[in-house]
Formats: sequence, C-alpha cells, structure tokens
Amino acid sequence: MDKVAEILAEASAEAVEPRFRALAAGEVMEKAPGEVVTVADREAEAIIARRLHELLPIPVVGEEAVAADPSLALALRDEPAAWLVDPVDGTANFVAGRPEYAVMCSLVRSGRTVASWIWQPATATTYCAELGSGAWRDGVRLTRPPAPQDVAKLRGSVKSRYLDAEHRRRLQDNIASFGEISPGRHAAGIEYPDVVEGRCDFILYWRTLPWDHAPGSLLVTEAGGVSARPDGSPYRPEAPGCEDGLLVASDPETWELTRSILLGG
Repeated sequence: MDKVAEILAEASAEAVEPRFRALAAGEVMEKAPGEVVTVADREAEAIIARRLHELLPIPVVGEEAVAADPSLALALRDEPAAWLVDPVDGTANFVAGRPEYAVMCSLVRSGRTVASWIWQPATATTYCAELGSGAWRDGVRLTRPPAPQDVAKLRGSVKSRYLDAEHRRRLQDNIASFGEISPGRHAAGIEYPDVVEGRCDFILYWRTLPWDHAPGSLLVTEAGGVSARPDGSPYRPEAPGCEDGLLVASDPETWELTRSILLGG
C-alpha cells in the first residue's frame, strides 16, 4: 500500500505539480469535445504505468492510454487483475489553476476493486483503502458517521450533465427537499473524500468512467458508506460505456432515502 502511494506522489512531483499554473502554450489539447488533456496527464500516466508494472506485472488501464486505444479497457473484464490509473483527475480544474485535482490508482481483481489510492497534491494528502481492511487518510483510519436523519439538513451533489433534458428536469424538481445541493467540485478524487470526511452526505453521478470512480468508491465503502447503482447493485469498475448512474452516500440509510427522493425508487 505504501509503495503505490509513493509512486503516485513521486510521479505527481515529477510531471504534474511543476506545471500547475505553469502550463505552456501547446501543452493543453482537446481529446474529445469539451474534454481536455495536458502533457502532465500523459507524462504522469507513463511514469505511473511503468512503475506499477514493475511492482506487479499485470495490465495497466490508464485513462489516456484508453483514449488512444479503447480496447485496453477490456482488461478490467478479461484479465484476472489490472491496475487502473487516472494520472490527473480534475484536468479542467488543473488547467484553470484550481487546486481541486488528484492523482489516482486502483487495483482490480476479478472485476472488483481491492485497493485504491488518491493523492491530493494541493494538500499533500493521501487517501487509501483496501477491501475488507478499511480506509485511511495519511495513516489515520477513517469511519464515516451517519448523516443527519432530517432530509432538510442533508448536503449533496447532483451531476446532471450527461442526462437528457427530461431526466434533468425531474431531478431539479426533486432536489428541493434537500438542505444543500451543489454542482460538485469537478474531480472525483476530491468529491469522494469529501463524503468520507463529512463535508458532503451524498453524490449522484451519471457517467461512471472506471478510473474516476473505482478509487473513491472503495474509499467510501470501506469507511462505512455506500456506492451503488440505482438498482442497488454494488459499484464494479467496468469499461467505459456504462451510463447507468451511481449514487454514493455516507451510510445505507442515507443512500436509501436519497434514492427514494431523487430517483423515486
């Protein structure tokens, strides 16, 4: 666990942090409509992938490598084990000079996330989790206390960008019951720890790219929270293309309550 955390922090120090608020012209590119990538993403992923493979020689599924060759993501389904890497989570924040970004990695075995790491460079904070063993921040064991039982006191985030207009309208009608709804922090590596630390009680995602959600989902569940599809099935890292939504909450009761209000189920 410690060695992987070191790899992320070292790659961040080498390729990411020196470019924060210092990206040169031509170091930011559009890889898809509305989505940017930087040289920091690509260089950090190359460093992390090489070092992880040296540590444990299994396939490495990196966000930027999959952007170039989508078939690489099939290793999550077809291989007994694989590394999963997000070299700069929150790239748009990083490009804009906002500190809400992270470097993330997960270990997936037989379709389940069994270990995960989140490095937050702005605060020099490491979050990690191991299936069945717990969640930690910088070596301190984390347990998420239950959220308020009063719906009007619940704080959450609803991500509706990838919903059609009708579903977005319904969600907007339903969120009035909650105490506080925000658009989120635009980086899963910041948002999932916010749930564990009690700064947020629930998050509804729709697009669920595996490198974004595998690390934080394990962190939340190992701290006592829930990360599940709207039908109640536990989150599993899958190749891009699954847009079935994901509801993350501080505890089982809050998850059920939030689902019933937001999604009517």
